[in-house]
Amino acid sequence: MDNVQKDTIRNNVRGRYKQVAIKEISIKSSCCGSSDSASFDEVSAKMGYSAEELASVPQGANLGLGCGNPQAIAALKPGEVVLDLGSGAGFDCFLASRQVGSEGLVIGVDMTTEMVTKARQNASKGQFTNTEFRLGEIEHLPVANDTVDAIMSNCVINLSPDKQQVFHEAFRVLKSGGRLAISDVVMTAEMPPEIRADIDATYSGCISGASSIEELERYLQQAGFANISITAKDESKLYINEWLPGADIDQYIVSAIIQAIK
Repeated sequence: MDNVQKDTIRNNVRGRYKQVAIKEISIKSSCCGSSDSASFDEVSAKMGYSAEELASVPQGANLGLGCGNPQAIAALKPGEVVLDLGSGAGFDCFLASRQVGSEGLVIGVDMTTEMVTKARQNASKGQFTNTEFRLGEIEHLPVANDTVDAIMSNCVINLSPDKQQVFHEAFRVLKSGGRLAISDVVMTAEMPPEIRADIDATYSGCISGASSIEELERYLQQAGFANISITAKDESKLYINEWLPGADIDQYIVSAIIQAIK
């Protein structure tokens, strides 16, 4: 994939998520989102968020964009620095901020200006003083070397047209012993050409951008990570088909937990 193709994908994704931020709706009939704005909490509950967690964030922070609950597997500790790749309106960041406490810091990075603005507004509304949101691409993180204890991400890395670079950047900013705690979709079977050919239903809808478990393991190994663990969540098939109705996409992708150590 050349740079022009990569930019086309990024611009398509950025445009779609700009509309999500502005309208406070999720991406209809696609992955990483509910088609009904009133059901965001219901969708998130299916992905492992508790009622307490859902009630603890500012209104408008949860846009129903995800495929799991990464902060639940991150084993966050008070005082840690946490980075969220593709932080959206700040939902997972605000949950993580409660775990790291006032001595910790949560940094959200998103490439969509409107999402960063919305997240900052939510942080102010909820008086989250240990969170900050930065505009940037996850392939080129606005974060210093060796400064992060844990990296989270929720159904975002599949959107990147250069996943190897994402993991190189993650390795760069993590401290020695730092860890990845990622929820994302993985490909379990080759997709039909008609699905792969539709960029709106694929990259910006989190479908054809999915990598196989073997590919992800290779990306992580080449970036330098150890203790790599990728666990598919078969129960996610219960909601995956809602992302692209009629396409039976649960035959091709599934949500997974991705963990590794620097």
